[in-house]
Amino acid sequence: MKAAVVVFPGSNCDRDLAVAFEQAGFDVSMVWHKDSVLPEGVDIVGVPGGFSYGDYLRCGAIAAQSPICQAVVEHANRGGYAMGVCNGFQILTETGVLPGALLRNAGLKYICRTVDLQVATEDSVFTQGYAKGDVIGIPIAHHDGNYFADADTIAALKDQDRIAFTYADNPNGSVDDIAGILSENRRVLGMMPHPERAADEGHGGTDGTAVFRALAGILATA
Repeated sequence: MKAAVVVFPGSNCDRDLAVAFEQAGFDVSMVWHKDSVLPEGVDIVGVPGGFSYGDYLRCGAIAAQSPICQAVVEHANRGGYAMGVCNGFQILTETGVLPGALLRNAGLKYICRTVDLQVATEDSVFTQGYAKGDVIGIPIAHHDGNYFADADTIAALKDQDRIAFTYADNPNGSVDDIAGILSENRRVLGMMPHPERAADEGHGGTDGTAVFRALAGILATA
C-alpha cells in the first residue's frame, strides 16, 4: 500500500501524518508542493495540517493553486483516496474536492486541545474501524476551523450520510457541530481534528489509530 503526503511551505504536521501511515503499514512518499505529479501507484494522498504559505489570503487558498494540488484533484476525480487534516481540510475545500468552507473560529481565538468527537457514520473506509456513536478524543489546533456550507449542502451531507465526525461540545461554531465530512464517492475525508496526533500512547492517546488501520485493511484487500 502506498501513501503520498504533500509538503507545503508552512506544513508542520506532514511528518506526523507520514508516521501514522507508516505505523499502519503504508509505504510513504513525501511530495513537494511544486511537483506536478504524484508517485506511481499511490493509493491515498494525505494533505497535512499546518499553515501552508503562512495562511495568507484565506487558509489553504494559495496551496490550492500549487502544481501538486492539480494532481491531487485529478487523483480524487478518478476515484483515488485522499484525506485532508486541518489545513489539509481547508485546502480540499479550496480546490473544490470537498464542499463548504472553513471560517474563523466563532470565538476568534486559536484553539489547541483534545476534544471529544462523535463518530457520525461507520460507512466509510476512514470510519469503519469505529461504531457509529463512538466518542473518541482527538486533538484540535486551528484558528479557522468553523465549518460552513449553505443549507442545501448541509442537507445533502446529512441525506447522503457524509458527515464523518461531529463535535460533542462544539469548540469553533461549525454548523451542526461538523468536524469532518466525506466526498460524494466516500473516498475523500476532510476533518479539522488531528487523528495523526492521537496515534501514539506517548502523545497521550491512540483514538486516531483506527482511521489509519481501517484504511490499511481496506486497501490491502483492494
